Amino acid sequence: MRLASFEANGRASYGAVTGAGIIDLSRKFPKYASLLDLLRAQAVAQARAAASGAADYQIKDVEMLPPIVSPEKNICVGINYPDRSAEYKDSREAPKYPNLFCRFPSSLVGSGQPIVRPKVSDKFDYEGEVILVIGKEGRHIPREQALSFIGGVTLGNEGSVRDWLRHGTLNVTQGKNFDRSGSVGPWIVTSDELDPAKPLHLTTRVNGERRQDDSTDRLTWGFAWLINYISTFATLKPGDLIWTGTPTGAGVHRNPSVWLKPGDVVEVEVPEIGVLRNEVVDET
Repeated sequence: MRLASFEANGRASYGAVTGAGIIDLSRKFPKYASLLDLLRAQAVAQARAAASGAADYQIKDVEMLPPIVSPEKNICVGINYPDRSAEYKDSREAPKYPNLFCRFPSSLVGSGQPIVRPKVSDKFDYEGEVILVIGKEGRHIPREQALSFIGGVTLGNEGSVRDWLRHGTLNVTQGKNFDRSGSVGPWIVTSDELDPAKPLHLTTRVNGERRQDDSTDRLTWGFAWLINYISTFATLKPGDLIWTGTPTGAGVHRNPSVWLKPGDVVEVEVPEIGVLRNEVVDET
């Protein structure tokens, strides 16, 4: 099942995406105000049973929002594909543990919404990623049980303002959290339909040109490892998002570097999920 959040006729809602369009689940489950509330109530099976019949909307007629509009946690993993360390050309040793940081919900938009290049920098870059959506609460989750805590999978463009990543010596928060600089979507594919144990082939395109191309079976720290590790220090809850890292090929590492500019279109794709598509605009 594909679950999405959207806005139609000035009203925010959520629903199931089918071949016919979008079935508005908020009308069928008024006690759950958002998709996050539905996940927290462990009501995905109810939603699946209700996701039949005529569509209420066509995708082209709604504005897609991030599937989880206000997650409690956006935990991002840095440098998690092979060869990523070599892109930095600083002879750094492979880390023992992943670099982690967080994103604010205000830094993210849905598929089809514009991503914004801030007025303070022209070094705006893309990072296509697979995102895990936590389906049930857990702490100190054993690695052998970790995949059962994945409620679904979605896609992200971890838009980055490169010259703001190094304003502090030990953090990247500033460059990762400009308003509306990244995106999530287009929807969540639930784990009953997409087996998180199977590799996912991720590609990122800019204006149709393939820039990133890799598979999640090559992650340095895989899905189960990350869930086990993160749940050691934080309770993972339904709707929390874990961004699993971007492959090689971001614009900053091309020779010369190539930055996103207004009018560029970034597409992040995994065939089993779909395409996350956003056009770049300048901040006004």
